[in-house]
Amino acid sequence: MQSRRAIVTLIMATIAFTVSFAVFSLISPFAPQLQKLYNLNDFEISILIALPSLLGSVLRVPAGALTDRFGGRKVMTGLLIFSCIPVLGMMSARTYLAFVCWGLLLGVVGTSFAVGAPYVSRWFPSERQGLVLGIFGVGNIGTAVTVNLAPRLAHLLGSWESVFLLFAALSLLTALVYYQTAHDELLPSVTASMKERLALLWREKPAWVLSLLYFVTFGGLVAFSLYLPKLLVDLHMLDKVEAGNYAAIFVCVGTLVRPFGGWLSDRVGAWSILLTTFGGLLLLACVLIFHLPLMYLNACLICIAICLGVGSGAVFKLVPLYYAKDAGVVSGLVGAAGGLGGFFPPLIMGFCKEIWDTYIPGYILLALVTLCCLLLIFYRGQVFDEAERVRMAPLVDKNGP
Repeated sequence: MQSRRAIVTLIMATIAFTVSFAVFSLISPFAPQLQKLYNLNDFEISILIALPSLLGSVLRVPAGALTDRFGGRKVMTGLLIFSCIPVLGMMSARTYLAFVCWGLLLGVVGTSFAVGAPYVSRWFPSERQGLVLGIFGVGNIGTAVTVNLAPRLAHLLGSWESVFLLFAALSLLTALVYYQTAHDELLPSVTASMKERLALLWREKPAWVLSLLYFVTFGGLVAFSLYLPKLLVDLHMLDKVEAGNYAAIFVCVGTLVRPFGGWLSDRVGAWSILLTTFGGLLLLACVLIFHLPLMYLNACLICIAICLGVGSGAVFKLVPLYYAKDAGVVSGLVGAAGGLGGFFPPLIMGFCKEIWDTYIPGYILLALVTLCCLLLIFYRGQVFDEAERVRMAPLVDKNGP
C-alpha cells in the first residue's frame, strides 16, 4: 500500500510541477512580439524574460522551509492556485512597467521545484532517490510545452491573452486534482524555528558547493530554454514558431535525460557524473564561441542540454543524501541558486548583444564559470568529508546543531 501511495504521489507531483513550470515560462515564447509591442531594446526584453527567475530564486529557500513545516501537498496546491493571479494580471497589462510587475510576481510559481523535490524524496529510500528526483525533474518539460505550443495556440485562438487565460484555467484545474489525489508525507520533526534553521544553513559550506553546481546545471538549462527563441531569431533569422521548436527540443532533451543522471548517480556516484558532465560542458562552451551554421549549432546545443540535464540529476541526488532531515530548506537554497542561474545569463546575453552586437562574451563567461566548478569538484575534499558527511546529522535537531 505504501509503495502504491508513493508512486501515485510521485506521478501527481510531477504533473503539478510540469504545469507550474509551463505557467512560469509563459513570457519567453512571446518575447519577440512583446519587444515590438512595447518598442523595447534587447536589454529591456531580456529583463522581462529573466524577471520571473529572480523572485522565484529568492523565495525558494522559504518555500522549501514551508514544505518541511506544512508538507508538499498543501504548499504545491497553494502555488498552483496563486499562479492564476499574475497570469490574469499580465492579460490586463497595457504598459511595459505593468508587465514587468506581473512578470516579477510570476516568479513565485518558480519555487515549485523546491517544494516538490523534498516532498517526493521522503516517499522513497535513499538508494532510489537519484532516480526518483530525476523523474520528478522531468516536470521541467513544462517549459518545452509552453515555448512550443503557446505561439501555435495564440495563432489558433487569435491572441496571446487567450493563451494566458487557458493556462490559468489549467493551473486551477491541476490544483484541484492534485489536492484530491496526492497524499501527505510523514514530515520530519523540526524543533528549531525557521529563522534558526536558515541562519545555520548560511554557514553550511557543502550546501553552497551544491548550490554553485546547480547554478550552472539547472540554471543553464533554464537560461538557454528561455533565451534560445530570441538568440536563434537574432543569429539565424528564424521565425518565432521555428525558434520555439528548437528551444522545445533543447528543453525536452535536457529534461528527459535528468532521470538518467539520477539513475547513473545511484550506481556509479554523483561526483563521477558531475566531473564528466562539467568537462563536456566546458568543451562545448568553447565551441559556441565560433559562429556555427544552424545545423552544427543545434547539435552543440543538444549536447549542452544532455550535460546540463544529467548534471542536474546528479546534483540533486546529493541533497537528500547529505541533508536528509532538512531536505526542504537545503533544496530551497540549491534551487534558488539554480533559479538565479536562469536569471543572470539572459541579462548578460542581452547586455552583450546591446553593447557589442555579439553573444561571444557570454559564451566565454560560461566557459570560465564551468572551469571554476570543475576545479571545485576536483578539490571537493576540502569541503566534504566523504566518509562522514553522507551520514551527517540534520542542521538542527533536538540535541542542537
